Formats: sequence, C-alpha cells, structure tokens
Amino acid sequence: MNGLWYFDTGALAKWYLNENYSDEVEHFIQQEGAVAVSSLTITEMRCLLARRRRNNEISPTLEMKIFATMQEDLRQGYLVRHSVNDSHLEAATNLLITLINVPLRTLDALHLALIVDYQANGVATSDLIMVQAAQALNIATKLFAKKPSKQSNKVKRKPH
Repeated sequence: MNGLWYFDTGALAKWYLNENYSDEVEHFIQQEGAVAVSSLTITEMRCLLARRRRNNEISPTLEMKIFATMQEDLRQGYLVRHSVNDSHLEAATNLLITLINVPLRTLDALHLALIVDYQANGVATSDLIMVQAAQALNIATKLFAKKPSKQSNKVKRKPH
C-alpha cells in the first residue's frame, strides 16, 4: 500500500453515492490515482449500501449497481484491497490501549492498524474521531466533512 491513500468507508461512500463532499472525493482520487482499501472496507461498504436500501434511501437496483461498480473498480486496480489478519487485530487492540484519550471505535482502530502496517500515505475519512486518532499517530489525514467550528469560551448572559 506504500504510496497510496487509505480510504475508510465514510470517504469511499462519497465516491459511489451522491453525498456532501462527493465532488471533493472525486477530485482527490483523480489527483492521487488508485486508493487503498481493506477487506474490512468492502464489508462495511456492503453493509452501508444494504442499510441505505432498507431505509429507502437507495433502490435495490442502485444498491446492486454500486456494489458491482465497486467490485469492478477492485478488478481494474482503482481500488487496491488489502487483507485483514490476526496481527492487525492485535495492533488494533494495542491502539485502543495507546490512544486512551480518543473515543476510538473498534473498527476504526482496525482501519488505523491497517494503515500503519501497510505504510499508507495517509487516511481519507469523513470521521472527525478518525482524524483525531490518526493525527495522534502522526498519520496524514484528508477530511471530507465539515470541520467543527471553534466555539468561544465566553459565557453568554441568559435573558431574564
């Protein structure tokens, strides 16, 4: 994976579905070329599509078309898939211990373990917690989501 950006499921979904930041994802992929994913990403993407169908956000036909397109992108080399193995699970467990101040979810820790092992250029994501965890590990990030606004620490007066 060396030399490729790793796309988590949230970022990858923006390539296949018309969502906020889809244009930015497409532009990024056009600039970078092939992107890295894992077998976990493929499984999560399949789950995401099924959930969208169940919620009537996409049709069953579109669900199957998107998944088939993703499978073709894997065959064509636009997506480079890497397998998950037990060493990645162990590394994810260690990340959950190491990053004690980051509310990291299990599967995000697994994505990060894959990124570290495969020496990706960085992680493309739409998840602010993933960005926080990646930055704590000195992994480059590309966020495809709205950054949180800086809130003032000033206390506002309550009206009487």
